[in-house]
Amino acid sequence: MDKKKILLILGFAGFVTMADNWVVSPILPSIAQDLNVNVATASVVITAYMLPFGLFQLLFGYLAERFGKRQVITFSISIFTIATALCAFAFAIPDLAFYRALTGMFAASIMPVSFALIGDLFPMEERQSAIGSFMGISMLGQGLSMAIGGSIAYFLNWRGVFGVYAGLAVLSSLLLFTIGRKIPSIQNKESKALMPYINVLKNPSSAKIYLLVVFEGVFLLGSFSFLGGFLKQAFEINNFAIGMVMTAFGIMALFAGRNSGKIAAKIGRKKTAAIGLGLACIADILLVTMGSFLPLIIIAVGLMGFGFMMVHSTFITIATEFAARERSYATSLVAFFFMCSGGIGTAIGGRIVAASSFQMLFAIYGTGLLLITIATLIVKKSFQANIQIQRM
Repeated sequence: MDKKKILLILGFAGFVTMADNWVVSPILPSIAQDLNVNVATASVVITAYMLPFGLFQLLFGYLAERFGKRQVITFSISIFTIATALCAFAFAIPDLAFYRALTGMFAASIMPVSFALIGDLFPMEERQSAIGSFMGISMLGQGLSMAIGGSIAYFLNWRGVFGVYAGLAVLSSLLLFTIGRKIPSIQNKESKALMPYINVLKNPSSAKIYLLVVFEGVFLLGSFSFLGGFLKQAFEINNFAIGMVMTAFGIMALFAGRNSGKIAAKIGRKKTAAIGLGLACIADILLVTMGSFLPLIIIAVGLMGFGFMMVHSTFITIATEFAARERSYATSLVAFFFMCSGGIGTAIGGRIVAASSFQMLFAIYGTGLLLITIATLIVKKSFQANIQIQRM
């Protein structure tokens, strides 16, 4: 099967899940108002999605190796469709949080298992560009999600947003069940549930990368989660305008995704990751210092999107070589640490906002990003592309 077609089919599945994944941030103020809670309280909906999304990576890493990567993706997108539709019928924060947890549970497999499948199909010299293109398509879903989701919430309501994304998920399911059946997918009946994770984490070089991913999730994803609430408070704009501003994140992520492989080939993966983290840090600084000037805030949102793609595509590409014969385990660990730490970062961020302000949140998390940037530059060996953890 043509590799470009494979990337498009997998990319559309990523497009749908990322559109659904990130949509809550711009419509969070609308959800809070409709369900009679404040934004800080409503942010539990984001955490409810992120934590299962992270935790179930470990299960899907095993299932993908045991039953086939394509098969797991196809099954998961089907259940994801149902869970997304249920979100439209929630009438209180607890049941919406439950439905979002269910959605996150099955969305968990799409991105990391797709990364592992791409790792199987593309040689190392093509891999970061392929991963970047896949992530770029997925991030386009996130970017359009901001604009389209904000528009639907403005002209209809936030429930309509989940209805539209459920419809897109139906289309993705049909593609995977039909054309996608030709995607090569190996089943490893001898795969073990736990030992490959232990083997990867025991290696000091890979452990350092995963530790960096943890802090990336806390500070970068934690910062992103509150952009919608910050825009609402700072500029008193509607959901449509919030969505349009946050589209800058997706547009710049798409651009970075298409070019991250070329950049890494020229300057190295360590510098590529450090630049990504540094740009996210600058974005937080702009949010703190120029929070009342909308054009600079749009630039900050774009910088955060570009920075995220630069650093995250680098970490994922490196992880595909940690366990080349069982890639689903290594890529699932990236998603596990990133989303769990992102959920924790969002939960802590909600308390910071409730106790102080959005500016304090961005100041603290921007400082955290600066420290991670420095740590990335001084880490040794972990950014080599040929690290291998042997199967036991």
